[in-house]
Amino acid sequence: MPFDPVSPHYLRIRDEIAADVASGTPCADHKFPSEREMAERFGCTRVTLRQALQQLEAEGVVYRENRRGWFVSPQRIRYDPTRITGFMDYVAAQGRTPLTECLHAELRPAGSWLAQRMGLASADEPVFYLQRRRWVDRRPVLLEFNALVANWCPGLLDADLNTSLTTVLRERFGRVQSRCELAMHTGTVDEHQAELLQLSVGSSSLYLERLNFGEAGQPVEFDQEFWRPDALSVVMETRYPG
Repeated sequence: MPFDPVSPHYLRIRDEIAADVASGTPCADHKFPSEREMAERFGCTRVTLRQALQQLEAEGVVYRENRRGWFVSPQRIRYDPTRITGFMDYVAAQGRTPLTECLHAELRPAGSWLAQRMGLASADEPVFYLQRRRWVDRRPVLLEFNALVANWCPGLLDADLNTSLTTVLRERFGRVQSRCELAMHTGTVDEHQAELLQLSVGSSSLYLERLNFGEAGQPVEFDQEFWRPDALSVVMETRYPG
């Protein structure tokens, strides 16, 4: 790539790394050399190198795993959060390998905050509370918290929760969600979330909050999702009148 004396040094480094990635060398999920080795290659300080890598990270070209280093980003997953399609299904349909890992599951009272958010009659309403981590290929991309009204799917804790919850609800309980209310915004991960997603504390995330309604229009599930922002592209289909 021609030398550009006008651009800051970190942008020239960014352009050279991006050109390498675009050429297919290195390939997706390939680990870069250490920051020290890369700084020596480009004749710069590690501060300047990190500026370049952070720019590429913001663009989704590379990603960082805490205490492991920098890697080439794989292709993003296309995700339509308005469709009732399970994670396992839409990831597999894109030729990738999904994995669901149930980290915690219990029956407990909803509590005042969740009862108000879901419009439940009482803070003592029992809900199934799940914490699950979702993987695409070799890396964790999503931390998910689900709270489901217990009398809508009794016996949920006896089911395999290391798979698609959508499929479990449909095939084991005959339950199908009718609609949802959805909110999304950018956020940051705390220490617990960062460890599970292999990020640094304070790294950015895409936060998604969904309130699902059952067959009779009643609120049945509250879902919180914390995504690695470099792992997905949010794609929604809109049909116009006429």
